[in-house]
Amino acid sequence: MQKTRKPIEIKISTVVAISAILHETDPASLEQALKEMTGGVADFFEDEFAVLDIGTLDADAAAGIDWSAVVALFKRFRLNTVAVRNAPEGLHAGIVEHGLAIDNSAVAGAGAANARAQEAAVQDSAPAPVAAAPVAPTAPAPVQPAAVPVANTVVIDTPVRAGQRIYARGADLVVLAVVNNGAELIADGCIHVYAPLRGRALAGASGNTEARIFAASLEAELVSIAGVYRTFENGHAPELAGKQVQVRLQGERIDVLQMKAS
Repeated sequence: MQKTRKPIEIKISTVVAISAILHETDPASLEQALKEMTGGVADFFEDEFAVLDIGTLDADAAAGIDWSAVVALFKRFRLNTVAVRNAPEGLHAGIVEHGLAIDNSAVAGAGAANARAQEAAVQDSAPAPVAAAPVAPTAPAPVQPAAVPVANTVVIDTPVRAGQRIYARGADLVVLAVVNNGAELIADGCIHVYAPLRGRALAGASGNTEARIFAASLEAELVSIAGVYRTFENGHAPELAGKQVQVRLQGERIDVLQMKAS
């Protein structure tokens, strides 16, 4: 007798979401900030998921958020708002009414800095299993098939093509071949690319501010450490062309430095 297929299957999936930490609630101010951040690039975020972190707001500001306006604003910048983090319990019902989830990954009211510290502490004490998985907000994206996990490191030894997205969860990511335009590398730890690095590279995705990006030749359109972004719409520094560089986070600033032999 032929086995009947189940109408639905539930499986565990890894999803990476941008954390948008709100310091203001006025939609006009937020819109201006997003315009400056994206530099007018229409596909800067490419329909990614977003979690709104309101832990830095005082109680009155948080209570006055126009959720419909904020969600619509983010949508115009191709960010799909799915949840709210660090929301006081009294706001939960109103947030849920707008179709948003309550993200309990951080203690309510602790603030973004404390949340990142908690995530880093959990990662240090109990490293997550190594995995290389695609993250696809709107449609499944192809995953580089040559991922080899080695001691909390994911190794990719073939070129990463446009449209591919590789996520090293709880691990460093090492790429031994070229990363092409339109590709995206994500790692909870550091990213090492021993070839030209184009496309996007996001290290410290779980909030690790000590993560770094190392590249034999940095030609990326965007780099990020622990959610802090830097784009290169005006090009890269000519003095670093073809040089081995490291990308690191200094406060709220992304620095790109040449690596020199001691």
